[in-house]
Amino acid sequence: MATNLEFIKSASGTSVSSLSVTDCFSDKYDVYYVSMTKLDKSTEEWTNIRVVNASGVASGSNYDNARLQLSSYTTFGEHRVTGQTSWTNIAFQSTGTAEGVGFGMYIFNPSDSSSYTFMTHQASSYYSSQGMVGTKGIGVHKVAEAITGVNILSSNNFDNITINVYGVK
Repeated sequence: MATNLEFIKSASGTSVSSLSVTDCFSDKYDVYYVSMTKLDKSTEEWTNIRVVNASGVASGSNYDNARLQLSSYTTFGEHRVTGQTSWTNIAFQSTGTAEGVGFGMYIFNPSDSSSYTFMTHQASSYYSSQGMVGTKGIGVHKVAEAITGVNILSSNNFDNITINVYGVK
């Protein structure tokens, strides 16, 4: 895979439970890289992701994903879900800005309206009462449609969040 990134768009929010980066995918690139460079929360929980299409956030039960959970405090685990309303449990967020999270996701062929949209992701964070936790996974949005952006969501507010989108050359 190519390794050169071209910055496309960024979005930031404060005290929001959902943040979208819209109109960032086009047919200029086949692969996009999405990163969260800032993700602060006052509650410990998992972050979920949805795609954005021409009508808005796609919230139908069309998401499947699988991930490895790589914990420093227990045995590794495998998680698989189908028919969800988002790609679930993508990155764990502990409380506080000092702990933070590292997150990266590749999205493949989002503007191709004749195929599903696929992704791979990896994340690392610190679970304050346990230790380090990492995830590595894959997912598919099972609707053949053009995807124009991404939406990051949580059941509680993000204190601060920044999402960057890059085209992969």
